[in-house]
Amino acid sequence: MRLNARGANRLDASAVRSQSKAYAWYAFMRGFRSSSRAPDMELLLIRHAPTFGNLEKRYIGRTDEPIVQPPPVPIPSYPQVERVYISPMLRCRQTARLLFRNCEPFVLDGLRECDFGVFEGKNYAQLCADSQYRAWIAGELDAPPDGESTPAFRFRCCEAFENAVCMSLRDNIARAAFVAHGGTLMAILERYANAREAQGFYAWQAAPLCGWAAKTTPDAWRREQALFDIQPIGG
Repeated sequence: MRLNARGANRLDASAVRSQSKAYAWYAFMRGFRSSSRAPDMELLLIRHAPTFGNLEKRYIGRTDEPIVQPPPVPIPSYPQVERVYISPMLRCRQTARLLFRNCEPFVLDGLRECDFGVFEGKNYAQLCADSQYRAWIAGELDAPPDGESTPAFRFRCCEAFENAVCMSLRDNIARAAFVAHGGTLMAILERYANAREAQGFYAWQAAPLCGWAAKTTPDAWRREQALFDIQPIGG
């Protein structure tokens, strides 16, 4: 783990990939066995505050837009957390400072929004006549032209999330927050919601500064990597 120029703890993609899944799982299990505390861990999954591109309903992925100041939506009061994980994008850094001013964030490159390729910065009105766009939203293309494929996007989001959850459980964190993007949170919840609460990707959409609270335990994560008691927050 290294520090970036802004001083935030940074876990980049190369660092995550440098340790094998087997080693990460071994480290988590070793830490869990040595701990006498095993209560529920609460996770707050929060979408960043809106940017001008969001307000214009544009596809904003790799574009590093700031949030609108002051935010044009109410700022929820979230409970304090022991740890904050964020996407490296400016809009997530600013939102984390807005919501959790006293908690230094861990930057996870894998939590970035999808790269929308040639569709980046455009909205539906500009794209609806484009045959490649229509094929992409219909599920006939895995990726936008020059963009990131859906499987690759979801894999990296989930890989970053798994590593963060394992690290938090190992460190006996009672409550952690993830400040990321709408698509990132949707990918995570589609994958990790327990069987009883499971829903499709688009069911997990959240408005800016809103999201979901979920819980897990060392046992639940070890057995099935599951989140439970998932509730909307911030609305």
